[in-house]
Amino acid sequence: MKKLIAGNWKMNGSVEMTQDLLSEINSEIDGDLLDKCGFLVFPPALYVTEAFKNAGTYIDVGVQDCSHNESGAYTGEISAAMIKDCGASHVLLGHSERRQYHNETDELVCTKAKLAFDNGLIAVICIGETEEQRDNGKAFDVVEKQLAASVPESANAENTIIAYEPVWAIGTGKTASAADVAEMHSFIRGKLGERFSDSENFYILYGGSMKPENAGELLATPNVNGGLIGGASLKADQFLAIAKAAP
Repeated sequence: MKKLIAGNWKMNGSVEMTQDLLSEINSEIDGDLLDKCGFLVFPPALYVTEAFKNAGTYIDVGVQDCSHNESGAYTGEISAAMIKDCGASHVLLGHSERRQYHNETDELVCTKAKLAFDNGLIAVICIGETEEQRDNGKAFDVVEKQLAASVPESANAENTIIAYEPVWAIGTGKTASAADVAEMHSFIRGKLGERFSDSENFYILYGGSMKPENAGELLATPNVNGGLIGGASLKADQFLAIAKAAP
């Protein structure tokens, strides 16, 4: 299984930045790197078309969220059908920032995932505990609940990727230890195994301040099939260094 190196640009970028960043990444992708890694980026929705123009053959493009409605009078929303129509292959759902700032529930994420599946998209479903929840010994309970309620029964290894992102390690510079990550990813794999016959083929990404300095250790951790990269995905040299660190 190749490692998937995915970049979430969040609310960053411009047309020029999109052009330059993807062109630079593409210029460094060679056969050896492609043998061990796949690449995916989530630019802001306004720059998806520009991303396609510069993504080349080896970088997939996704959108950072979709509506829980199919269509209609929902100003500012983007439907799963629209995402598919514009050529994107993936949609990022349930990111901790969506859960925190927009009060998104597991049930809402599940509804969005079903629409993503119906429209032929791959859903990257994010789960993870806060620092308070971990300190209170509830990390595994929280992750189990989120997995159960956010991931539809129609999920499979072809249409779903799980991203474990400990909320306390996002944008804080803190990173879960390799032992912590191994324990949680093994737990996630086990919970997927209770529901899905192809659980061993699900990609489980780690998304918590992965950077070139820790990528090698994290990507070598059992059941870590790639990374969901935040800040480091905005700099081509760092994004590529993470990919090159993959075993």
